[in-house]
Amino acid sequence: MILQHHNQRDIILLITHSSDYFTIDRVAQAVLKRGAQPFRLDTDKFPIEVQLKAHLSKFGNTHTLKYGDNSITSQQVKGVWMRRIWHPQFSKLAPQFEAACVRESIATLQGFWDSLKHARWVDDLQRINAVENKLYQLRIAQEVGLTIPETIVTNAPEQAQKFFHKLKGKMVAKLLTPLSYSMESLYEFLYTSLVKEEDLLDAEALRYCPMVFQEQIPKQRELRVIYVNGKLFVGALDASKYEKITVDWRRVNPNTCVWEPHELPAEISLRLNSFMARVGLTFGAFDFIQTPSGEYVFLEINPVGEWGMLERDLNYAISDAIAEALVSTTSSTNSKIGYFANV
Repeated sequence: MILQHHNQRDIILLITHSSDYFTIDRVAQAVLKRGAQPFRLDTDKFPIEVQLKAHLSKFGNTHTLKYGDNSITSQQVKGVWMRRIWHPQFSKLAPQFEAACVRESIATLQGFWDSLKHARWVDDLQRINAVENKLYQLRIAQEVGLTIPETIVTNAPEQAQKFFHKLKGKMVAKLLTPLSYSMESLYEFLYTSLVKEEDLLDAEALRYCPMVFQEQIPKQRELRVIYVNGKLFVGALDASKYEKITVDWRRVNPNTCVWEPHELPAEISLRLNSFMARVGLTFGAFDFIQTPSGEYVFLEINPVGEWGMLERDLNYAISDAIAEALVSTTSSTNSKIGYFANV
């Protein structure tokens, strides 16, 4: 849908999927307020409902994206928000053809991303991919002075068992990287889980898939810290309300999670600035534990993490901060222009 058309506009491309809502709409509205034109790309709709054409010749290169009744060229795009990438969805293809079609579709999208290297990205895909590795995160966190849990990553069952006994059974497990950008059904595997001794009795599967094991940190609060271009938005949860149910607040009934505003100590804020400068990201969703003694312990950063609950419950202007980062290098206009959306 186009609310109003304007011939001279800066396009801000919003990369997401068709099931996304709230955060994508809030950022689109904030982009509009700043005089730029948001264009929503639902990556799971490519190639069935989205068409891409790359034209390369001695006269130059042009990529054209068409979604519904709306189209843009790569040259028009001044900013890109990398919210989510989902794999193509094929419902009528024979299995022997689907893998090849997915592979070629992903390669075509990657070519389109490459054509946008002139634009302001929040954030660069190569940097996002690098930061998603938890070993890398933990090393950078240590180097900037953040406290981290004692951690091992191993594919040796005996090493996991030895670490478990060293920690007197207070150990959690997680994956080193996200399994996928794409399938919501895989999210279950991303949760942090408490390890029981019986889990390690048959740990031969580790030989096929190394895992992260960490000491279990005592909690007073769990924090989600959203960093956007130097601004911090902090939400806190009272861990006593769910710690007997799970070690990961993402598995709790949303009604149990009551977000409260929280202010970080100045030295932690400075270290987060140093962290983000080191990894070269504009946006990040940090997870921390505040222990009963008041210590702040870094758990991880998700470079495309969720923040909608903080804006909704605490009235934080996160979408405005993201929009500002996207349009800060674009020219501003006073014209009201519509939001390209296909839902």
